[in-house]
Amino acid sequence: MSLALLFAGQGAQKVGMGKNLYANTVAGRAIYDQASEILGWDLKRISFDGPDAALTETKVCQPALYVHSLALYEALLERGDVEVTSARFALGLSLGEITALTAAGVFDFPTGLRVVAERGRLMQAACEATHGSMAAIIGETPATVAALAKKHDLDIANFNCPGQIVISGEKTKITAAIADGQAGGIKKIVELNVAGAYHSRLMQPARTEFEKFLATVHFNTPRLTFFANAAGTALSRPVDIRDALARQITSPVRWEECIVNAHEMGATEFLELGLGGVLAGHVKRINKDWPVTTKTRFAEL
Repeated sequence: MSLALLFAGQGAQKVGMGKNLYANTVAGRAIYDQASEILGWDLKRISFDGPDAALTETKVCQPALYVHSLALYEALLERGDVEVTSARFALGLSLGEITALTAAGVFDFPTGLRVVAERGRLMQAACEATHGSMAAIIGETPATVAALAKKHDLDIANFNCPGQIVISGEKTKITAAIADGQAGGIKKIVELNVAGAYHSRLMQPARTEFEKFLATVHFNTPRLTFFANAAGTALSRPVDIRDALARQITSPVRWEECIVNAHEMGATEFLELGLGGVLAGHVKRINKDWPVTTKTRFAEL
């Protein structure tokens, strides 16, 4: 068996996340205490007790998801989980890419948390400076979605799995595209409950500043095979990983390609570390025969 670790992205947050990990594992407690010290604000309080509006803020939920996934990962290592300790691949959706890079040894935990916090801060600022949104289109071909996006001057943000593509851009254009798509026979096109137009040109100010920030960060060669969202392929050179991590902010997330390429390179099983089971659902839609499980809390370890 060759295990691929999957790490959740923004949108998977939920009030109460990590509370039982903190209460029941030494590793989880250490991760959360260190995170609050590094950030300078109480991540535990917002993650464990909310309110939901505070946890949903980009600048909060990105560090919260990063810390939760790594607390799960470290708790599994603490318990000597054979599958996890012998994992060969690391993948993360959007924000989860930084979690995957940390698990792969490209950053240590404090460095990765600072990268996440800066990414969240810059993306929050970009959201507040624009009026963006996103919409998921289900059951249509990439060509159909691309034509709709082009017609309404929108960007494709995510290729998640077969029949699930996300578009992103100005809210008024998203609204128009939804109405046009429904009138044109698209059966399911749904606006997402997000704070902005992620993975679109509206995030360019965040990408520009993030590139400058990443130039100050040391990247190690990954010890696990790492797949970059912006490329859809495995990358190993630090310079290439740094570039792809910056590009991801304005580029489509090629998640389906990442999963398929991981399997082609030898991944025989997938383990999602995070909330919601969304990534496991993607794997099942890509190929229902590929084994995939999800762990979200201490009771499942």
